[in-house]
Amino acid sequence: MALNDYVIRVLNTPTEVPAADWDALLDQEADPSPFLKHAYLSALHHSGGATAPTGWQPRFVTLWKGAQLCAACPLYLKSHSYGEYVFDWAWANAHEQHGLAYYPKALVAVPFTPVPGARLLARDGSARSALVTALLQFTKQASLSSLHLLFAQPQDVAACEAAGMMLRHTVQFHWHNATYRDFDHFLSGLQQEKRKKIRQERRKVAEAGVHFRQAQGRAITADDWDLFYRCYERTYREHGNPPYLNRDFFQRMANDMPEHWLLFVAQREGRDIACSLIGLDTEHGVAYGRYWGAIERVDCLHFEACYYQPIEWCILHGMRRFEGGAQGEHKMARALLPVQTTSAHWLAHPAFADAVQRFLEREGEGIENYLEHLAQRSPLRAPPAATGNAPVTIDNLPSAPPRNQV
Repeated sequence: MALNDYVIRVLNTPTEVPAADWDALLDQEADPSPFLKHAYLSALHHSGGATAPTGWQPRFVTLWKGAQLCAACPLYLKSHSYGEYVFDWAWANAHEQHGLAYYPKALVAVPFTPVPGARLLARDGSARSALVTALLQFTKQASLSSLHLLFAQPQDVAACEAAGMMLRHTVQFHWHNATYRDFDHFLSGLQQEKRKKIRQERRKVAEAGVHFRQAQGRAITADDWDLFYRCYERTYREHGNPPYLNRDFFQRMANDMPEHWLLFVAQREGRDIACSLIGLDTEHGVAYGRYWGAIERVDCLHFEACYYQPIEWCILHGMRRFEGGAQGEHKMARALLPVQTTSAHWLAHPAFADAVQRFLEREGEGIENYLEHLAQRSPLRAPPAATGNAPVTIDNLPSAPPRNQV
């Protein structure tokens, strides 16, 4: 089906798209996540986190047949590359050195949320392909330097590649549940050195007098959300950065998406000293490590709050997967294995596009060559057979600029 079979509407806010229509498209995707829900994108917009003043100017692209929404995606015009976690700073610098503007660029992504999943919502493959064509057409007509689609599901990647976009692979770390009975059963599947290390780290936290309480959904009280935000904001500022998200955003999460959140609170001597906030998709059995912060320092507390408590909860509740977030090879020692994620890119300037293509080919070869080395480093006693989302890693990924993800 050709692009001219649809009416293209480029919208300035997520609220211009009916929430029910948007979420209906998301629900039929193979790899949905709560972070592409209409309520999540709306909260980012209305809290001021992802708007033009912060460098995220929304231009949501939608395809219609009459009153029927056939395809849609979140598109942002970016005046910087912060909050993306697929780093293109070198590409921007090269443009600048040659007197060419790299910003604004077009970005299809969930702001500040490097969670793989659906990016191009579509009723079928024809509509998905038409949406990619519409995105490229918009980018060219607006005279933008480039189009980027980040952390996409395979169907989106295939549509982008068919349209001539370049692919780039990066690395995340996910834990997979092998139907473990309990945490000790999980540990029994690790190499002895890894089992010993995890037990030592957990013992340090316990011996420091720290224990945890947890709250899920609407059981997370307003005081809990206030505590979480105080921890989250403090940790960001300790790294020299203001947080990407404000208290209003999390209030909107509490009001509109409470079922998608799980909070772990660390306590010592009657004081709340740290929090980790986990995203949930209980329908598909996936948990997402998202935000953390601490008021007091305790050795190994980060590992306990952000990995061991969530993994133990996932085992107890039969969750299939726990995604640990972007980067961080230290997660391998905690049995979060590297997995390949994919983004797609199009650059307007032919010479720069050729240079980036050569770079991506070399980078991709590095990932492939590292697979054998990865097998030797696996913390598992018996590494699982490779799947379509085969674990990979690479040591020389471009480093992030100073802005930190917590």
